[in-house]
Amino acid sequence: MRAIWKGSVSFGLVNVPVKLYSATESHDVSFRQVHAKDGGRIKYQRICSIDGEEVAYADIAKGYETEDGEMVILTDDDMADLPVTSSREIAVEKFVPRDQIDPMLLEKSYYLEPEKTGAKPYALLRQALLEADRMAVVTVALRQRTTVAVLRVKDDVIVLQTMMWPDEIRTPDFSVEVGEVKDAEVTMANMLVETLAGDFDASEFEDDYAEAVQELVKAKIEGGEIKRTPTSTKSSGEVVDLLAALQKSVEAAKTARGEEPAEESEKKKPAKKTTKKSTAKKAAKKKAS
Repeated sequence: MRAIWKGSVSFGLVNVPVKLYSATESHDVSFRQVHAKDGGRIKYQRICSIDGEEVAYADIAKGYETEDGEMVILTDDDMADLPVTSSREIAVEKFVPRDQIDPMLLEKSYYLEPEKTGAKPYALLRQALLEADRMAVVTVALRQRTTVAVLRVKDDVIVLQTMMWPDEIRTPDFSVEVGEVKDAEVTMANMLVETLAGDFDASEFEDDYAEAVQELVKAKIEGGEIKRTPTSTKSSGEVVDLLAALQKSVEAAKTARGEEPAEESEKKKPAKKTTKKSTAKKAAKKKAS
């Protein structure tokens, strides 16, 4: 793990120097858009919707679209005047009960590691959060923008979780209308809940889709169903796998044409016979030399 931010947690007069690490990583399966014929990647041009011309990166600006469809162009000077901060402080604003933080507000998680000089106050803050059963609401500047976050304890580590702003949580614009709910139905629903009750164990759940995709890709590689493009880069280990896959493809193609695989052909080749006559000639030749 590599620290992505260094700063300090401050609460009261206590200052805890820390490093910030991303606590999560996505294992979601991603695909590239390619040409089905040869596997070439699809490129996208930056085309202006008004004049239809390709736009160079140097000519691209930030635009803010208003509700009525008007476009406001923001220059680099405009952006420079916006309020930004480069503070390296995680400032504790208050300690609040855990149940007051709506999980929908929580966004990205980070681990906080104390510097050597901050180990003791780090442990002090961690213990205080545990015993009070509270979270610390903090403000922190990440990527030059100030955001609200919370500090909580996971195992022996303090975790910082950034929060969405309240106006980013959408309000459902629909209502759920049901008829009369009978007592017997409620009792049966409660029985079902009790039947399926248990403790959460994340290891019980697996990403079947990602595993299925990996198995599918592996099968296609072993079967030689791949497209080699000029931009393909392979490590030495992967080249060996590729050669093995190509060899299997060659053997499969020969079998399909009715030819015998190379291994079978080698097995059926007659062994070279060594006659007494040839042995005598070799001995005489050796003696003469």
